[in-house]
Amino acid sequence: MTNWTLGIIGGSGLYQVPGIEGGRWQGIASPWGEPSDQVFRGRLHGIDVVFLPRHGRGHRLGPSQLNYRANIDILKRAGCTDLISLSACGSLKEEYAPGDFVVVDQFIDRTFAREKSFFGEGVVAHVSMAHPVSSRLAALAAEEAKALGINTHRGGTYLVMEGPQFSSLAESKLYRSWGCDVIGMTNMPEAKLAREAELPYATVAMVTDYDCWREEEEAVSVTDVLKVLHHNAERAAALVGRIAARMAAGARTPDPDGIDTCLDHAIITAPQHRDPAMLSRLDAVAGRVLRA
Repeated sequence: MTNWTLGIIGGSGLYQVPGIEGGRWQGIASPWGEPSDQVFRGRLHGIDVVFLPRHGRGHRLGPSQLNYRANIDILKRAGCTDLISLSACGSLKEEYAPGDFVVVDQFIDRTFAREKSFFGEGVVAHVSMAHPVSSRLAALAAEEAKALGINTHRGGTYLVMEGPQFSSLAESKLYRSWGCDVIGMTNMPEAKLAREAELPYATVAMVTDYDCWREEEEAVSVTDVLKVLHHNAERAAALVGRIAARMAAGARTPDPDGIDTCLDHAIITAPQHRDPAMLSRLDAVAGRVLRA
């Protein structure tokens, strides 16, 4: 058993988490380039927490400009054991109303302009994404959101689009026909990279709008999103506090889905053919197995 260190990735509208004790901003260098921002680290309800504003303080970066690899890398270097992602999203279902929280369990990745893996030429690896979120973290997030009185949906498919433009009507209808539940722009390749870094990951998707499929209403706009965003952000901060308090109640045991050790059988490149420069970049993400 080990201690919990909770990594918190704050999406649109969530640029700080109140209540963190002894908090300080810390810059962490990454061999994968510049992350979105420094991390804010401290203690929350007795456990270590590390907060990263996904878009940078002041929302300086769009979804396609984010360095997802550097972001996950610095959270791993900061000692995070688990990651909670808090993300604004649009709803593709009537029953998922603005203000609702959706603890998703699947993704469809429609992004095309992002680096999606830590591995490649020199060190090749393949991890399973059949079940892309941590069942333990997802259950914890859903239970605590409901305890706060938030209308919460457990399970659902998050369609990740490239952006930064919102969907066309045809796209929105297509994604609904696929059975998708919510739509956003940031959780891929974030979830894939977290898996490669052996970091259990769960997303709380906070609904701000109905995208554009409801033709009787005006299509989504930034103004509409902002109306709901601030209220969602306040409740998201409260949710993080409750999750931390639950974690503080006991020591961390290995992830029940085996995410902590998912690289054990993922790296296919023979040791004698691995590129030393690539191995150096992977020191935090895959050091556990590469040093074994």
